[in-house]
Amino acid sequence: MKPGLIFAVAMLAIIILMASFGSPFDSSVSLNIPESMLGNVLYLCPAASSGWDIAAKIIAPMSPIITIIFMFLLIVLLFSWGWALYQNLLKDKFEEKAFKNAWSFTKVVFWAGIICILVIHTPNYFRTVSLKNHPENYVLCESNTPGVIAVRQDAVVVKK
Repeated sequence: MKPGLIFAVAMLAIIILMASFGSPFDSSVSLNIPESMLGNVLYLCPAASSGWDIAAKIIAPMSPIITIIFMFLLIVLLFSWGWALYQNLLKDKFEEKAFKNAWSFTKVVFWAGIICILVIHTPNYFRTVSLKNHPENYVLCESNTPGVIAVRQDAVVVKK
């Protein structure tokens, strides 16, 4: 095993466990909300525009076309695997070279799909909200995040 791979897997496991069990990565001070309001408050942070958010906004209108292209590529991929299997069944023996193109095409389609999903669904994609009658975008965040504001939940509008 490679030490870099072991380190990456260990760090990923630690991050997943800390996030799953609510362990903080830093020691921040949280807001003091009256107990009567605890069920009606959402915590918002300003949404910082990044290159990924801009790329997602550019690609979002084309997502139905991307989906159609991806489904077409999946159908071609299935036919490619089927053809390679058919060729091996005709010869009644396994030849690895028949599957070489199908496997290469599978890797390209898989990684292209992953990249498209990551660009379209940035981390802020599912968390972006706005306040009623306010043009600014916010993201949902934790109560101990720097720059957090607490607002009533009925003032928050989900962005589509």
